[in-house]
Amino acid sequence: MTASVFIAGPASWNSIVVLDRLPEPVPHMQFAEDSWETVGGTSAGKALSLTALGRSTLLYALSAADEPGERVRGALGRAGVNALWGQGDVTERHLNLMTRRGGRVSLYLASPSATDGVDDAALVAAMREADAIVLDLAAEPLRLLPAARATGRPIWVDVHDYDGEADFHRPFLDAADAVFCNADRLSDPVAFLRSRISAGASLAVCTLGAEGAVAIDADGVEHRVAAAPVDVVDTNGAGDAFLAGVLDARLSGADVPSALSAGARTASGVLGTRHLHPLLDPLIV
Repeated sequence: MTASVFIAGPASWNSIVVLDRLPEPVPHMQFAEDSWETVGGTSAGKALSLTALGRSTLLYALSAADEPGERVRGALGRAGVNALWGQGDVTERHLNLMTRRGGRVSLYLASPSATDGVDDAALVAAMREADAIVLDLAAEPLRLLPAARATGRPIWVDVHDYDGEADFHRPFLDAADAVFCNADRLSDPVAFLRSRISAGASLAVCTLGAEGAVAIDADGVEHRVAAAPVDVVDTNGAGDAFLAGVLDARLSGADVPSALSAGARTASGVLGTRHLHPLLDPLIV
């Protein structure tokens, strides 16, 4: 199970509903513009993009012996994603309410609990052999954090729409060599990135939607990259693809500006599909 990148975190079955506007918090009726079902999960998105880039990757995710789990495992397997599936009490499922402009409300319909560690020997061995470890926000990766840190391998984390205060994210941030987030709930993204470098991270990156991304490197230098122009079909998975592109480039020896450009290119490649990655287009109809 040796792989260059080890990823632990969610792989889910998602229902996507596209609306002209996100629902207001009052009783009302809206008509959907479109809807479909597909593979979701931030770790699945990263694994798909890294696989497409040719980077050897091992995805560790939980799923149950149910129909959503069979769909997720089957689609990712046919897409070429190398995965180790832990036994979950449920398969993760989301209902994502989306707008064409990228607004999103994610409703978690089911989320697996952490396991009892039955697969830990294999997981620790895989993490030790990896060039980098990606731990995404979920109960099982949180449980694995001490073991991941003990390997001494660089840990990359994606805290998504972190608000700068939520307690659940703190252990991930404390362990991170590279931190990724988006600007949705941060009043001052650059100040947050600088705080992570001061805390010991070697790279901190914040995606800015249509405005691209900003990063602070280990020397405190600020870097920016524009978003690649693309006709957007669906924004799910764009942030995961951006991290994957940056990670792949950095592991190949690229400097931070070049890696950010690689991330922007990789993200643009998933914005034109309504799935997490074009690899899934012929597999999910």
